[in-house]
Amino acid sequence: MLLERIYDEDLAQASYFVGCQAKNEAVVVDARRDVTEYLDLAQRHGMKIVAVTETHIHADYLSGTRELAAATGAEVYVSGEGDEEWQYGFRGHRLHDGDVISIGNISIKARHTAGHTPEHLIFEITDGAFSDGPGYVLSGDFVFAGELGRPDLLDEAAGGVDTRYAGAKQLFDSLKNVFLAMKDHVLVYPGHGAGSACGKSLGALPATTVGYERANAWWSSYLQNDDEAGFVAQLLEGQPDAHAYFGRMKRQNKNGPEILGTLPELTELLADQVAAAVETDELIVVDTRSHQEVHSGTVLGALNIPSEKPASFGAWAYDPEQETRPLVVLAVDQTEAHRLRSHLIRVGIDRYAGFISSLDGLPVISPASITPAELVTSEAEVLLDVRNATEYAEGHIPGAQNLSAGKVLWHLDKLPKDATIISYCQSGKRNSVAASVLRRKGYRVHELEGSYNGWLAHQNR
Repeated sequence: MLLERIYDEDLAQASYFVGCQAKNEAVVVDARRDVTEYLDLAQRHGMKIVAVTETHIHADYLSGTRELAAATGAEVYVSGEGDEEWQYGFRGHRLHDGDVISIGNISIKARHTAGHTPEHLIFEITDGAFSDGPGYVLSGDFVFAGELGRPDLLDEAAGGVDTRYAGAKQLFDSLKNVFLAMKDHVLVYPGHGAGSACGKSLGALPATTVGYERANAWWSSYLQNDDEAGFVAQLLEGQPDAHAYFGRMKRQNKNGPEILGTLPELTELLADQVAAAVETDELIVVDTRSHQEVHSGTVLGALNIPSEKPASFGAWAYDPEQETRPLVVLAVDQTEAHRLRSHLIRVGIDRYAGFISSLDGLPVISPASITPAELVTSEAEVLLDVRNATEYAEGHIPGAQNLSAGKVLWHLDKLPKDATIISYCQSGKRNSVAASVLRRKGYRVHELEGSYNGWLAHQNR
């Protein structure tokens, strides 16, 4: 048996390639939308991808299940569990608790583990050539290393009302009746790692075991004592902000993301072409540099989407349900432009006019800023903290209101257009993304130099 983890550092997301070396067939679980890596894996191992499936309707990235099936002819399998509201809206075999996908001697058994979402499945994998029982489980957003999937996303991102309490109780039952019924030696491969917003404190380990989690996870004592109330309270306390784009991901993944097929090459555009289109607001430049470089000068109306995590930041800054203008990406060359696009399409950002390799010849502005010393003596009209609510609760600049960077674009009505907004995050990176959104929308914004860390340093002089 072959089991390979394909990890996306940008979104802290894992997908899995499970192959049978006897039949040279493979199944891909929780594929992302840029599918080249799975096709390359199949070719490298001399295998055919015959099935694609996913653990649940994802909120943080756009599923590649349909994309990969279209590229390979593989059969689609999705959950048939859960309530009517969260059934998939596209064709595919429906999996219920106990159903099995077989390739050669390998069986991939679906188990219903409601809680994170009503339809959530995990997959128990048995290598029949080696054992009669499961040795591995792909746990999706159910169990992570040291943590559990959050049960509040339907409330936070999909318009639910108080579904978090029912979800938390379902997680308790799923742990008790499914996860803890497995043998201690079973290896657990989760769907996310550290940095994901799908749970509170996800570990960075690529895998764990049932026994290790049983003995050490924060939730284990609640299960041992059958303390559902204590478990629910602890699970729901302190969950991080859910990014506003999660609602769009839920809808698109439920209905079935558009299939892109073969993508055209991105060509380098001439400066005068781009300059004219910027002046008439026919396209949007994506400035992929660091916030320090952006502060030295950026294109008029540009969005700052740093190249280190373009999918994560891009989903905060650009909403394809609101915006139709295509993007021009700042990249050193075509290869880098294609890499950036492959990340951005993971969150459904699909419209591109091409790329530019420099800002020469373009209309450039210098983003306004204010120093911590100037802030102390100024009368800020609006002081905006774009960090997460948990960070804000731990300490913030007096008088600041909180609206996380991942929500700014969707809550502009909470900010006055006739006032100067002074914005900050922890170090400046997230603030630069949020401030570029505000500038593009016509808000007058000054970025606090050094952000909260700079303000603290000034206070401690």
